[in-house]
Amino acid sequence: MKASPVLSTPAPQLQAARHRQAFLLLRTVFVVAPIIFGLDKFTNLLTDWTMYLAPVATSVVPLPAQPIMHIVGVVEIVAGVVVAVRPRIGSAIVALWLLGITINLIILGSFYDVALRDFGLLVGALALNRLSPNKPSTKEPTPRKAA
Repeated sequence: MKASPVLSTPAPQLQAARHRQAFLLLRTVFVVAPIIFGLDKFTNLLTDWTMYLAPVATSVVPLPAQPIMHIVGVVEIVAGVVVAVRPRIGSAIVALWLLGITINLIILGSFYDVALRDFGLLVGALALNRLSPNKPSTKEPTPRKAA
């Protein structure tokens, strides 16, 4: 009878595999979700996004709610693309964006359940940030020659 690959794999390799899986799961979610939500700001198929905008936003930005949501959509699409290319930077952008959304929903005085969900997503974006490599590695480092 053969031993299970899990039992015969050294612990550091298993830890690295778990780390990589968590990173890939979080990165996938924080690429796909912002892009889908960003695109939907132009179609309103999922919901009427303007109902989530606090009235103070339209008093600060001299635009009606729908054009503001179009700007929000562009920011979300860009954030998703940045997460795909540079997850460490993109996840920080997404975390800040989610903080802004959470604050907006609290100011609105309703949708506290959505605010709590977005806070949970913010924590997930911060976890992605911690799991992301500092710099994307394109190749193995070359050893230095002795002088």
